[in-house]
Parts: sequence; C-alpha cells; structure tokens
Amino acid sequence: MAEILTKSRARNIFYGGSVFFVVVFAVLSAQSHRYVVNTSTAGMPLTEEVALGKRVWERHSCINCHSLHGEGAYFAPEVGNVMTRWGVADDPQGAYETLDGWMNSQPSGIEGRRQMPHFEMTEEEMRGLAEFLRWADQTDTQGWPPNDAG
Repeated sequence: MAEILTKSRARNIFYGGSVFFVVVFAVLSAQSHRYVVNTSTAGMPLTEEVALGKRVWERHSCINCHSLHGEGAYFAPEVGNVMTRWGVADDPQGAYETLDGWMNSQPSGIEGRRQMPHFEMTEEEMRGLAEFLRWADQTDTQGWPPNDAG
C-alpha cells in the first residue's frame, strides 16, 4: 500500500535534500580550491613582459580572429601552441624574431583572401607579445583543446 506524502514529510525531504546538496557543494568546492592552489599550470613565470604581451593581445583584439587554447574565433590559426609549432618555444629571441618576421610578411590588400591587419607595434610590444605567446604555449592545458595537428 502506498504511503501518503504529508506536508511535514515533504518539508523534511526538501530540507534533507537541500542540506545534502549544500554539503556536496562545499566538499567539491574545497577539493577544487585545494587542486587549484596546489597544482600550477604555468610553465614559465608571469613576468612584466608577459603581462605587456597580454595587454597588446587585448588592445588589438587578437582573439576576434585567433583562438587561444580553444577560446576565441576560428577565423585565423590557433596560437596556443604556435611557438612550439615554430620551434622557438624555449628561445625568447627566436620567438621574437619569428613572430616579428611572420607579422611583417603578412600580405594585405589582396581581395578575397583572409588577411591579418598590419599593427603598428614597437619592438617592446612585439617582444611582449612573443613572450605572452611563449607563456601561453608552455601553460599546461591538461590536454585542452584536443589538437591532433600539434
């Protein structure tokens, strides 16, 4: 025979369930906090040059065309591991020279072709952007985004 769910039983189930899920939330939050605090994903230090590069990245809205670790637009190539693909991830000077040369060699004014805008950047800003991309390249993304291309 089916039991009748009384108002007091329904209230007890609601409160008991609420307490249970609040406890589960608190335990998972504490575990996540411990994981984030104890597990660094940074492959290199966050220097002033890296911060300058991030400001350059944001000012020129690079994410409107490029993706970085899967975030952003897919109009232009993913740049989260570009320094590894170029073979300069461990060489700050090589990273700067390669990025500077690549950006200066981009064509413009060709109708019907995707084109990278020509940005007027100082050498310091270009070095900062190269360091930011090296920093992003060396970040442990724990396999995200999946990228079979390397």
